[in-house]
Amino acid sequence: MPESTEFPPFRLGESRFDQGSFYGRLRHFLDVIDPRTLFVSGRRLNECMKLLDQFKNGTLPPGVTNGQLWKAQKIKQAIIHPDTGEKIPMPFRMSGFVPFGTPVVVGLLLPNQTFSSTIFWQWLNQSHNACVNYCNRNATKPTPISTFFQGYLGAVSSAVTIAVGLNVLIKRAEHFSPATRILVQRFIPFPAVASANVCNVLLMRHTELSEGISVLDDKGNVVGTSKLAARHALIETSLTRVVLPMPVLLLPPLVMSLLERLPFLQKRPRVTLPDHSMVCLCAFGLALPVAISLFPQNSQIHVSELEPKISAATHCQILTYNKGL
Repeated sequence: MPESTEFPPFRLGESRFDQGSFYGRLRHFLDVIDPRTLFVSGRRLNECMKLLDQFKNGTLPPGVTNGQLWKAQKIKQAIIHPDTGEKIPMPFRMSGFVPFGTPVVVGLLLPNQTFSSTIFWQWLNQSHNACVNYCNRNATKPTPISTFFQGYLGAVSSAVTIAVGLNVLIKRAEHFSPATRILVQRFIPFPAVASANVCNVLLMRHTELSEGISVLDDKGNVVGTSKLAARHALIETSLTRVVLPMPVLLLPPLVMSLLERLPFLQKRPRVTLPDHSMVCLCAFGLALPVAISLFPQNSQIHVSELEPKISAATHCQILTYNKGL
């Protein structure tokens, strides 16, 4: 495929895919979560950042192609936070969410959970989610570390309370057969994780609601700080955190309940866990790009939906803000 077809003219800080459509955002976020960027060396990252700086300053050396520039920007966006300019730790990058999160999902969906194992896996899942949320937040305003711990403790508490409570109810339901009880218990992680995910986002980023986040005009200049834009950002992020665990925690129990009836697995119980892990990995790999593609990372909002002081400060009708991931 000719480069002119595969790679459009380079635009610094923008996506090469149409962010106005779901399909364009899906292709964009498939780039964002590409796990190959986890293995980019520090030297390669510096080369990419230097190349982008040269483009910004108009000092590109001859022969640099659009493809090279787009690939350089992909690497930078996967590793560097857009607001702080700092490297995101590998396990908490969006490109590391599936590789590092799949073992946790497998643990959440293990059958015959005990009281202690339920607490452990819910705690580990929300610990990972809290760090991912914090490292991919909108950071145009400083967030106190106390806010991080508040969100973390709230998410863990809500997840454990819901999961343990539902487990107790299921065990007391005498009309369930043993097979039905095991199947129902496999679905318990979803309501626990979904509600805790929302709690995690809202508690950890609630300062954005009180202080606001930056909104930018069409030239990338900060127009002002808006609490209403922050509310939009948190609503959008919360919705993605409800959609994300749906395929991850609902599909594997259905698939595994069917697979475990096959003679092959019944004769080879040791293969069940690897199969379970592969099903979870596929579901997670599908769910993540779909969920985060629901809304653009750099969302647009009409000035009429913002505070009057924002409207008075610019002639632009459409402003943008980083909703965070």
